[in-house]
Amino acid sequence: MSYTVLKALHIIFMVSWFAGLFYIVRLFIYHTEAQDKGEQEKQILGNQFKIMEKKLWWIITTPAMILTLLFGIWMLIINPALLKMPWMHLKLTFIVLLLVYHFKSQRIMKKMDKDIFTWNSNKLRLWNEVATLALVAIVFLVVMKNSLNWIYGTVGFFAVAVALMIAIKIYKRYRKK
Repeated sequence: MSYTVLKALHIIFMVSWFAGLFYIVRLFIYHTEAQDKGEQEKQILGNQFKIMEKKLWWIITTPAMILTLLFGIWMLIINPALLKMPWMHLKLTFIVLLLVYHFKSQRIMKKMDKDIFTWNSNKLRLWNEVATLALVAIVFLVVMKNSLNWIYGTVGFFAVAVALMIAIKIYKRYRKK
């Protein structure tokens, strides 16, 4: 298999993985907010969210993660010189953090499956933005590679984080009205 085909497959499954990560936390938010409904509605919605979360997680998100990693590792095997590049070290660090995010989200899902809700919807909204920050960081690292000025990149990364926090606050105020 050619390197470009591997790269295309890596990107396709990376997009699928992120889509699953974004959507699973959105389901967690809805699932958590359903706990404020009447008992019958809470039961019906809770059961439906559990089904949706499990299917999304085990049919889309986790297989996409595995395939993203598989094709990424395969590309590194074909082109080991990438491992000598500083931007790749930073990308791999973000990927490790993304794996932590993935498995922490899985743990949240397993608790919700047992009707244990330890996160409120506001915390989950913030949690959802962590994946957004990882996506922004990884894409900019891969696209800009060594041409990225690390100072501007770091400042830009935190600027995106602050912008996301402000957007969440504005949304929260708007939603209350």
